[in-house]
Amino acid sequence: MSTSAAPERPDLLSAVIFDLDGLLVDTEPLWHEAEVDVLGALGVPLERAQTRHTKGMFVKEVVRFWYERYPWSGPGVDEVATAVVDVVQALATARGRLRPGATAVIEAAGARSLGAAVASSSPMAYIEAVLASVGLGEAFAVVRSAEVEPFGKPHPGVFLAAAADLGVAPERCVVFEDAPAGVLAAKSARMRCVAVPDLEDRCRPEMGLADLVLASLEEMDTSCWARLGPSPTPGLATVI
Repeated sequence: MSTSAAPERPDLLSAVIFDLDGLLVDTEPLWHEAEVDVLGALGVPLERAQTRHTKGMFVKEVVRFWYERYPWSGPGVDEVATAVVDVVQALATARGRLRPGATAVIEAAGARSLGAAVASSSPMAYIEAVLASVGLGEAFAVVRSAEVEPFGKPHPGVFLAAAADLGVAPERCVVFEDAPAGVLAAKSARMRCVAVPDLEDRCRPEMGLADLVLASLEEMDTSCWARLGPSPTPGLATVI
């Protein structure tokens, strides 16, 4: 009888990485509101619909994007980015709500013994405040912010960092995302991806890269998990 170790399964799913804004928590409209208010006060003719151009980007990249098109005098990019975050954090902790199905998906990941992380383009202080405000402050083994990465999404850095913190190979991770930039980041990281776009993003070509596209997290049932691959469910032997 051979005593050699069983070969690793490349299709095994070991971890799940969640975006935050617009995916777990309904905060995207609040970001749009804050950007319009803060940048509008600086003379940027920004309307709600235009904020979709920068959805999923790190806040400093968003501010720089608009400064390059409508340069203003006075506060610099860093100062304006801080102002945007301050406004949206106050809005999010007061008015942010969990998206339908968010709690069930997090619980399903735990039932499958999957490591769980949040990886967001938002600043860490904001992420922690919002998670705490919706009762998810202790729900994740890892929380990563793109503010410590050289680039925000669609660069895969924040997802790769989350996987490294979890101790899981990127190929064994699945990312849940709502933004086109996040889907690109997940697939660039060689991870599986479940996209949950809003109506306006559903027809974006980036969504075609996702392994699954859902209208809501409430659609994430056992058949969807099975399509993503086997997972190390507690109490059950993994068949090799």
